Amino acid sequence: MKFSACLAALFSALFVFLPAAAAAPVDAGHARVELISERDAALPGETVYAALKMDLDDGWHVYWRNAGDAGLPPQVLVQPASDIRPGAVGDIVWPVPHLLPVVEGEIMDYGYDHQVVLPFPITIPDNAMGPVTLDVIADYLICEDTCVPEQAHVKLTLETDQAAENIRNGELIGKWIAKSDVPFPGEARVLKKNLDWSLSLRMDGGFGKVRSIRFFPYGHDILHPASQPVELGRHGATLSLSAADITAVSKPLEGVIVIEQDGGGRTGYRISAAEGAPLPDTSGLGPAGGMPGLEVAAWKLILLAILGGLVLNLMPCVLPVLSMKAFGMVSAVSSGQAGEVRRHGIWYTAGVLISFAVLAAVIVALRAATGPITLGFQLQSAPVVAILVLVMFAVGLWLMGMFELGTSLQNLGSGLADRGGDAGAFFTGVLAAVVGSPCVGPFLGVGLGAVMGHSAPVVFAFFLAMGFGLALPFLVLSFVPNLYRLLPRPGKWMDTLKQFFAFPMFLTAAWLAKVLGDLAGSGAVAWTAAGAVAIAFAAWLWQRETRLPRILAAVTLALAVYGVTERAMAPAPAIGGSSAYAAKYEAGTWSAGEVQSMIAEGRPVFVDFTASWCATCQVNKATTLKSKPVHEFFEANDVAFLVADFTRKDPAIAAELARHQRAGVPMYLWYPAGSETPQVLPEILNPGLVTSLPVNP
Repeated sequence: MKFSACLAALFSALFVFLPAAAAAPVDAGHARVELISERDAALPGETVYAALKMDLDDGWHVYWRNAGDAGLPPQVLVQPASDIRPGAVGDIVWPVPHLLPVVEGEIMDYGYDHQVVLPFPITIPDNAMGPVTLDVIADYLICEDTCVPEQAHVKLTLETDQAAENIRNGELIGKWIAKSDVPFPGEARVLKKNLDWSLSLRMDGGFGKVRSIRFFPYGHDILHPASQPVELGRHGATLSLSAADITAVSKPLEGVIVIEQDGGGRTGYRISAAEGAPLPDTSGLGPAGGMPGLEVAAWKLILLAILGGLVLNLMPCVLPVLSMKAFGMVSAVSSGQAGEVRRHGIWYTAGVLISFAVLAAVIVALRAATGPITLGFQLQSAPVVAILVLVMFAVGLWLMGMFELGTSLQNLGSGLADRGGDAGAFFTGVLAAVVGSPCVGPFLGVGLGAVMGHSAPVVFAFFLAMGFGLALPFLVLSFVPNLYRLLPRPGKWMDTLKQFFAFPMFLTAAWLAKVLGDLAGSGAVAWTAAGAVAIAFAAWLWQRETRLPRILAAVTLALAVYGVTERAMAPAPAIGGSSAYAAKYEAGTWSAGEVQSMIAEGRPVFVDFTASWCATCQVNKATTLKSKPVHEFFEANDVAFLVADFTRKDPAIAAELARHQRAGVPMYLWYPAGSETPQVLPEILNPGLVTSLPVNP
């Protein structure tokens, strides 16, 4: 074959692997516009999300669905050459806007600057064969000091012979869909007195600590530039609005309430306020951003954190690691020196506290970069879970006696062997924090949800207090002689006990491997199993105690970790919400729309916000949700059982957790028949609690 033919074949092969949906952004003047999709390929008849991605010049902005006093919102104009017809292109899902003051106090607009992604659903033709193209013109008005109409002709091509995700675009579109408004979980009412209107918003429990509340109308009922003073109440808030026209008093007031939390997170609630008297308990506590008693509230959060950390010691996700700590304490007591026992407790506490401080720093940083964050995010990363599987397996091998860290250090001649117990205590504290932090047990659910909206110092204080509570029992045991002297005396039984404690670690590794399978598929699990074998091989080589085998052991270990993390990057097929309960319930996948549909049918609704990495969720599932009394209760009352699986990142689920002031799973919502306001249940369930829920509001 000639060189030119080979080169052509090479380029042809290269283009086969390029994403079908890839297209270069179009520079329309003051914005770079791109048409993206959550898929590279979709099946005929399937509905997927596409989006206009707009990167704007500094100082320029585009508009929301209601532009305010001046401006026009972007439009997606389907062209005649498009394979996807206009009727198959849905409405834009509008992210919550920002205020755009044009002339302070006189002209106010609503819109976006820097970057905006405008998602919308598209339906692939039923008779599609081969590639289909969405051919549109993005038509928009973009403004700085002056306004310029611009158009960008953009296209998107999708294959239709299979379904293939575009992970990067899918995450970006999901992030912006999560920034859109959701139904208000309460009641709204407007009192119209001439041009002075009072909009009262009632929600059980109120809005908590908020920085600001602003109403963005769908129409032009109010004066857009006017200030909107807010007064908080025990169960809501009241906004003072200025009407634009005294004749506009007969229709409901519709729009979006945007609540900005003290930590910077923004949530938009869609409302339709009928005319009527103000709702009770929606005023009387002072203005937003100035609620008294913050320090008291923060100290209450700290107390909840300490209590929650104490309870974490009893959670199933932490118990396997605590078996290591128990062995370490027995080993320390065997020295007969109180100082060594105390040092062991201090090093363990230091490992826990440093790990929780790092977790708090990551949460604060991610919150500043991406908005609200949820607990357990680290176990939504397949590479992190894969590494944890290997770590737990390696710890099990150490407990079984496959290798001795202290001996290795002593052979290096550095004298560090004497501190091997301290290092082991510190490492045990780190493991307890990493595995225990995603668990949301009693006292932590409410506290974590509330603290996520506080300032960075309060977040750090909360997580350090939670870590202190987790470490406290062993710390007390280390410093009270009458307690640690109750531990059994050392003997040959210690080797047997150490080996016994390896099995909880292997079981923890198996549980994490199941989580890894949900995140990245069976291939990642197989590679991780191979990595575990490589670790065992490296441990065997290390015991040769000569230079070459130990070099080979280190290389084997490095290659195992690299191969496992590289394979863990691949996504698994989408997780179905019903499979986890197929044996008991006809469970559906949660969505806000599905909840509304079930409510409209007059059915009670139970929603399980869960994840395969959440041990508390699995315990509740086994002891309560799969129990016969609960199954019979749900069946007798025609309860709609919905599952929100948070094993992998899901912006919609994260937004719903934040809306109910929860920072992670489990969360359980109960909607009595016909009620749109759910009851948030405790994190720990029992059959009696569930079967006593009110079926009717």
